[in-house]
Amino acid sequence: MTARDPAPSAVVAYGMLGVIPFVAPPLAGAVFPAMQGAAGAVLALYGGLILSFLGGARWAFANAHPPPSPSVVSLSMLPTLVALALLALPADMRGLQLLGLAAALLLHWVWDLRGAALPAWYGWLRSLLTAGAVAGLLAGAFLLT
Repeated sequence: MTARDPAPSAVVAYGMLGVIPFVAPPLAGAVFPAMQGAAGAVLALYGGLILSFLGGARWAFANAHPPPSPSVVSLSMLPTLVALALLALPADMRGLQLLGLAAALLLHWVWDLRGAALPAWYGWLRSLLTAGAVAGLLAGAFLLT
């Protein structure tokens, strides 16, 4: 791929579909107040899964270009550990949990934008997807707690 190559259409499509679980829980909680607790739990779990997924993607990128950087390989484990720590918070701290996941996704986004050996299209796609994810998490932090 060259810097002018567009993002693969399947990656864009699945990425955009992946934003739905970030925005659906706050909307469901707003429309159906009795579902707020479950919607908040689903949102937090999905946010943690995506944060861990992004760490795995970073791990794969680090190992795709031998020799892998031990520091990048080690750092790529942090998103999973951060997600686990945030998901271990009790349900009465759901707002903090969702805000923490939003902050972690933003930090990972900055890391990705500064990353070497990533496809040229990756930055704009991650920016778009991160904006949707963070918006959903912030909405959840204020609507579902």
